[in-house]
Amino acid sequence: MTPHGTLPADRAGIGLRAPHYRDVIDFRPNVGWFEVHTENYLGGGAWPSFLDAVRKEYAVAFHCVGLSLGSASPPDSVLLGRIKTLADRLEPAIVSEHLSWSIVDGAYLNDLLPLPYTPESLANFSRNVDAIQATLKRPLLIENPSVYVALSGEMTEPEFLSELVRATGCGILLDVNNLHVCAHNIGIDPLSYLNALPRGSVGEIHVAGHKRQPESDGGSILIDDHGSPVPDPVWDLYAAAIRRFGRVPTLIERDNDIPALPVLVAEAARADVVAANAEEFRHADAA
Repeated sequence: MTPHGTLPADRAGIGLRAPHYRDVIDFRPNVGWFEVHTENYLGGGAWPSFLDAVRKEYAVAFHCVGLSLGSASPPDSVLLGRIKTLADRLEPAIVSEHLSWSIVDGAYLNDLLPLPYTPESLANFSRNVDAIQATLKRPLLIENPSVYVALSGEMTEPEFLSELVRATGCGILLDVNNLHVCAHNIGIDPLSYLNALPRGSVGEIHVAGHKRQPESDGGSILIDDHGSPVPDPVWDLYAAAIRRFGRVPTLIERDNDIPALPVLVAEAARADVVAANAEEFRHADAA
């Protein structure tokens, strides 16, 4: 089994998806690591056995979608216990979740919903992060969301994330596609957003594509569908993130309209080139 302590920062990873299981095991693609949606591997069947086989050759990261950290109630103890059992067995290098909520009064909603950035929301979210980190005995990374309307609040999203990092010791999973989507949809400045996050807080970056949906007024909204190649503006924002934070583990994220495995491997290779070039500029600027 490969070491679990860190993921390579100089070789991008891709998401492990069911259509590619056999090819990954048979051909061992030239990528740095794999990320999995944790909840897909908590049951029986063949999927956990495929993950065991992949884990023997590659480091992995767990990306959770069901813990609902923004809910007023504590995380589901049964779900959290099952995640801990899987994490103890497979030793993921990173465990991440979302800056969102999806459970209310025992009802599970089929979406990752935004939360208001208020002191009360921060205190609640911090308590839930603390509880999960104490159970898993490892820090979490929290992913910035994609949003489609601006919510009122007393803090900006970077301020909320920065305070969360300070309060809990967690890190940030920076999704540059989500940031680009939000910049278009609600008018935030993505470079100011990056500069507002503390250096050293970003432990992973997601790079993905999105869909442009026309509006009746002649404008458009960007939908975070993870169903298309990474567009140039997202690559540009990724380069800006590397110049700000340095090279960190990077994932090419594709969940819909999943192409053949070599297509994703090629995008991971492009991420390596973009990051290397951005890192050169970063060092030149510091000189």
